[in-house]
Amino acid sequence: MSRIEAVRGTQDLLPEDTARWQEAERRIRDVLTRYGFGEIRTPVFEHAELFRRSLGLGSDVVAKEMYEFTDKGDRQLALRPEGTASVVRAFIEHSLPQKGGRHKLYYVCPVFRYDRPQKGRFREHHQVGVEVFGNPAPSQDVEVMDLGDAILGALGVSGFERRINSNGDPACRPAYEAALRAFVEGRKDRFCKDCAGYRLEHNVLRVLDCKVEACRAATADAPKLVDHLCDACRAHHETVLAHLRTLGLDVVPDPRLVRGLDYYTRTCFEYVPKDAGQQGTLLGGGRYDGLVELLGGPPTPGVGFGMGLERVLDAAPREPAAPSLAAFVLSTSVDAYPRAFRLAQALRRAGVACELGQEGKSLNSQLRASGSSGAGWAVFVAPGTGSVGLKNLATHVQEDVAEGEVAGRLAPAKP
Repeated sequence: MSRIEAVRGTQDLLPEDTARWQEAERRIRDVLTRYGFGEIRTPVFEHAELFRRSLGLGSDVVAKEMYEFTDKGDRQLALRPEGTASVVRAFIEHSLPQKGGRHKLYYVCPVFRYDRPQKGRFREHHQVGVEVFGNPAPSQDVEVMDLGDAILGALGVSGFERRINSNGDPACRPAYEAALRAFVEGRKDRFCKDCAGYRLEHNVLRVLDCKVEACRAATADAPKLVDHLCDACRAHHETVLAHLRTLGLDVVPDPRLVRGLDYYTRTCFEYVPKDAGQQGTLLGGGRYDGLVELLGGPPTPGVGFGMGLERVLDAAPREPAAPSLAAFVLSTSVDAYPRAFRLAQALRRAGVACELGQEGKSLNSQLRASGSSGAGWAVFVAPGTGSVGLKNLATHVQEDVAEGEVAGRLAPAKP
């Protein structure tokens, strides 16, 4: 019988991997808490219409990458391809706009896109996202970008540049799209099939971020969106740049940066590794002031970003894993095992992470297991009651300790 393997574009995370992920998530959550964000969790699948309406039928995500299916109730559903639309749906459904004020939310979740698997990006990958609702000020865009810096810094990621552009808004973007469409129409033979066809017709802005070299060369002298901004969008963009300078956050203007989703307005940004050997964006986002209204809520400004955990962890330094075990409890004989079992139970309930030698294994076998376990201490338990042997596995110093004192010796210090 042939064996069954993981589906292409997915991966298994073994204990040595998950320890690193847990530490990264802990650091991320710590930063988000310090910035005043609260966690939101949404379902892994939604009505497909949610993403069609929010992302736009012309987006590559909806047109090519979304996992859609019909359930037993004949409903058209989709696995979540990104996090923002689900958060906005929940924001509206639970009447948060009616509470007024500013809402700062974050999520850590898997997302699903049928795309060619690549380094740091799988068909199932994991996203950290932040969303802020209720504040239209340019300073909110900058706080979100500063948060991105803080998260990457907490993970030890460096060597990236911040790219920024403005997508304009419904008042000024249509005129730019018309100018860009006319530009492409005049030289269609220089573009790839996707750009000259589907993108030109349905989402012409995507022509600017096509990765095909011929298309990039063809758009080298294309009209720039920042040159077509209305007065309000230009003032917003210039204020964002001024605030970034105040915080010492250097940015690179990028006229190609348009993001691929229909709901973005005004500020858009990406953090990209400077090292050409590293692939893809570390985090990206921007402002989406019309999305809440588009999905049935009241007019509500919004801004946020998404960050792929796999890609960021690929860029982060690998730090030595902290020991997961404090102690390894060994029974010196078969008769000592019940006592060792009870001691291990007491240690675990006292907050001491410990492993217990297998019943029936020789002491030498348990010693080998304790040496490879990563534990800091070995606890030798003999039949009877009274003391146990407590050995520091780093210094090899051993002493006798009363059984009731072991937990106090090994319990982690309380903060």
